[in-house]
Amino acid sequence: MTRKAPGKAHREGMTIVQLMDLFPTEDAAREWFESIIWPSGRHCPKCGSVKTAEVPSGKPMPYRCSDCRSYFSVKTGTAMQASKVPLRKWAIAIYLCLTSLESVSSMKLQRDLGVSQPTAWFMMHRIREAWGEDDGTPFDGPAEVDETYFGGRRKNMSNAKRRALA
Repeated sequence: MTRKAPGKAHREGMTIVQLMDLFPTEDAAREWFESIIWPSGRHCPKCGSVKTAEVPSGKPMPYRCSDCRSYFSVKTGTAMQASKVPLRKWAIAIYLCLTSLESVSSMKLQRDLGVSQPTAWFMMHRIREAWGEDDGTPFDGPAEVDETYFGGRRKNMSNAKRRALA
């Protein structure tokens, strides 16, 4: 007997409690984002140099490139750029977008994150914009479609569609 795929009641993945354990502090969130954005080590987003240094008093831009002398942070060049929202809240927002069955509204994000509605709207648009970026490669591979319906009754069609079928 074959088993059905997990449905709404049973989905594998990270729970919200596991997410909070993963990001107990802002520093933990920053370290996690750095490991994702710079897997081979920190580098300047402007010139690509690996000769970077930490700036002791640089709260919004904690790193400086030794070659081009520009300041940067883990948010630079990402969807989180030019945002004062803490990284921990960005991680939670991304999690909520990934795990929801339908799209997350800015009002729900406002309630869940404790930010203003315009900030939640800004975050949602940045996340959606980042997901919408296309690398130019067409979709390749098998596609599985659930609950599709093709066609319809002829009497429910407009006259133009009926004439096109004939």
